[in-house]
Amino acid sequence: MKRFGTLASALSSKDLIKHALSVQKPRNNWTFEEIEAIYNSPLMELSHQAAIQHRRFHDPSVIQQCTLYNIKSGGCTEDCSYCAQSSKYKTGLKPTKLAQVPDVVEAARIAKQNGSTRFCMGAAWRDMKGRKTNLKQIKEMVNEIRSMDMEVCVTLGMLSKEQIEELKESGLTAYNHNIDTSPEHYPSIITTRSFSERLDTIANVQSSGVKVCTGGILGLGETPRDHVSFLKTLSNLNEHPESLPINTLVPIKGTPLGEQKPLPFSNLLRTIATARIIMPKSIIRLAAGRTELSEEKQILCFNAGANAIFTGEKMLTTDAVGWDVDAEMFKTWGLRQMKSFEKVELKQEEIAEQTLSL
Repeated sequence: MKRFGTLASALSSKDLIKHALSVQKPRNNWTFEEIEAIYNSPLMELSHQAAIQHRRFHDPSVIQQCTLYNIKSGGCTEDCSYCAQSSKYKTGLKPTKLAQVPDVVEAARIAKQNGSTRFCMGAAWRDMKGRKTNLKQIKEMVNEIRSMDMEVCVTLGMLSKEQIEELKESGLTAYNHNIDTSPEHYPSIITTRSFSERLDTIANVQSSGVKVCTGGILGLGETPRDHVSFLKTLSNLNEHPESLPINTLVPIKGTPLGEQKPLPFSNLLRTIATARIIMPKSIIRLAAGRTELSEEKQILCFNAGANAIFTGEKMLTTDAVGWDVDAEMFKTWGLRQMKSFEKVELKQEEIAEQTLSL
């Protein structure tokens, strides 16, 4: 009998994928060697097997539409090499104060009218220390938007256990805190916050019961081995992320990565397909950089396991694909919008039936 969760040098990618497609619930002990073997599978076969895994746990025609809204821009003390909002770089972005509650609620209303069912709010802060007034306003935003029957996510930097509990009580659905890249590549991208501090915040969110949204950015000058290590970190969390955003770098003039060359699409597709195989229940979201993907490339990503998008007028500081464009894409390809709080995962008996039919 083959052993999994140990070194995979003697196992083929075919064996590993067959094993992944036989499990009834996600594993949290994937090794680097196992993930690497899957990631380096022939791309056509990898994408095909990811599509099978996706259909075991999700309805492939259902895509979640999310809208990201910048509630506080610029002036951040972090030195993230890709970010327009860092105070360390001259990007031409002017810092703003925290947005007013009525303005944010109106933006959420417009997003809902256009089909978005999760509203995400981002503030350019390192952490929430000493921001009691700001936290009070954000809690009001969360409460108002939840009353509209929308899912609500925020990304506010590092949080204490007490702060995440306050947000939970206001109705927060999920908290986003990306790990960005592999632990090995991370120090070359960010020096003002350690990788372990990111994991600490994720642990605080998980312990509160709020859903974790965490992923990263591809195209930061990393290697495919970094993609594997990135996926190993996420797949070995105590619980897999409920939502896994996959961004591709949008180079910002004035940042250290402002002249970075684009990532080959094949690396994006491999990362999505591998993530779907090893984290079958997570919602995998196409995030920043989607404006650079043709409709056909996006469909390849959906087929390989992505089942959510950011849509609307804007991301945080970069362009987003508009609702009208996405509506036309949904119509062309027979996709439908995921409803708020919709449970699209298959039941265990349905998963068993899907497995037997493979």
